[in-house]
Amino acid sequence: MTQSSTSTSSNERPLSLGVIFLTIFIDLLGFTIIFPLFPALLDHYLLVDGHGGVLGWLLTQIDQLAQLAGSHSNYRAVLFGGVLGSLYAFLQFVFAPIWGSLSDRVGRRSVLLITVTGTTLSYVLWFFSGSFLLFIIARLIGGAFAGNLSVATAAVADVTSRENRAKGMGIVGVAFGLGFLFGPAIGSVASFYDLSSGHPELTKWGVNPFSLPALISFGFSLINLIWVWLRFRETLNPAERDKSETMRIRHPLHELMNAEAGPARRTNWLYFIYNLSFSGMEFSLPFLAAERFGYQPTDMFKIFVFLGFVLIFTQGGIVRRAVPRFGEKRVLLTGLMGVCAGIALVGIASTSWIFYVGLAAIGIGSGLTNPTISSLVSLYSPSTQQGRMLGIFRSLGSLARGIGPLVACSLYWWLGGTVTYLAAAAIVVVPWMMALPLPKPEK
Repeated sequence: MTQSSTSTSSNERPLSLGVIFLTIFIDLLGFTIIFPLFPALLDHYLLVDGHGGVLGWLLTQIDQLAQLAGSHSNYRAVLFGGVLGSLYAFLQFVFAPIWGSLSDRVGRRSVLLITVTGTTLSYVLWFFSGSFLLFIIARLIGGAFAGNLSVATAAVADVTSRENRAKGMGIVGVAFGLGFLFGPAIGSVASFYDLSSGHPELTKWGVNPFSLPALISFGFSLINLIWVWLRFRETLNPAERDKSETMRIRHPLHELMNAEAGPARRTNWLYFIYNLSFSGMEFSLPFLAAERFGYQPTDMFKIFVFLGFVLIFTQGGIVRRAVPRFGEKRVLLTGLMGVCAGIALVGIASTSWIFYVGLAAIGIGSGLTNPTISSLVSLYSPSTQQGRMLGIFRSLGSLARGIGPLVACSLYWWLGGTVTYLAAAAIVVVPWMMALPLPKPEK
């Protein structure tokens, strides 16, 4: 970070970081609240739309894909959720670098206001989505504007020194962990009350059994919008904005392949490969737990709460102390090895306690890995391209989260959980090897 960018007053930095934390947390809360609803969403829209239209076409494609992967009693609901999640992630992939690069030119605050407004409107449409087509449009809009995570990450880079970059990214990690922890829980509770049954006169406006989770998401997003409007101070230094390169954003992969060869590009590819493995493991985890240990939905909730608390503890405590002492690269290598060992242990676990030891290793490893990777991308990138490079970084993560679950589920049905998880663990070795030659970042 240049001298000019470090001139932000010490009073502004804590305020900006607090608003950024809440922005990411509330955004992730609204995004993850839909996770427990996917099976029920399928049943509801089948009753409303039947097997025609967009839903009928989607189910036909899912059935054809399932024939390749082998039979499974719950394959429709699983792949339905995977496809919807992949759709959202793919749009994040496309739009994250666009918002990130735009924020380099016009400032973080303006772009955050635009994207949070779009996200808020997507929840309004979801609230009134009486048909599957409207629901899909709401998800498309929400995914397109969800690139604000890259802008918020760039804002963290703006208000932290190079020495404290990993600590700032640790705050981002805690916000992610809390969002993924509380979002599904709130979604599960909200699904118990059906607004369309309690107020049947509202059904003519498209109110449906999932309108309450949509309303809660809207409330969180509206709070986020008001908070950004009132309390978020511009973090991008005017001098850096003036020096920011004006460029036409193409496909994110095109952007990365044509970026200058060096550690920033290598770290982005490293992150992509790592996320392919991690997201596939995360999505297929309920299948493994149900098959091996007979876990019910309440037990699945315990798994993700456990992982969430381990992530929060690691990213909020250990990372802040480990990086200044050992450096980002060594912490990253340790984290990747932890994830690799944890995934392998979960894959071969025959008892619950071994399973949870593996989960703990995964949580600690990913808690060390995620903030240090984002910190390294930021430290390796010029100050005038923080938004662009972090936008590419977030978009690659979204692309991996779109591909990983579908590949992992197909492999799971073909070859079983043990082979799938050992393969996922082997894939993590690749980014570990890619990290070995990374240079020490300048601070």
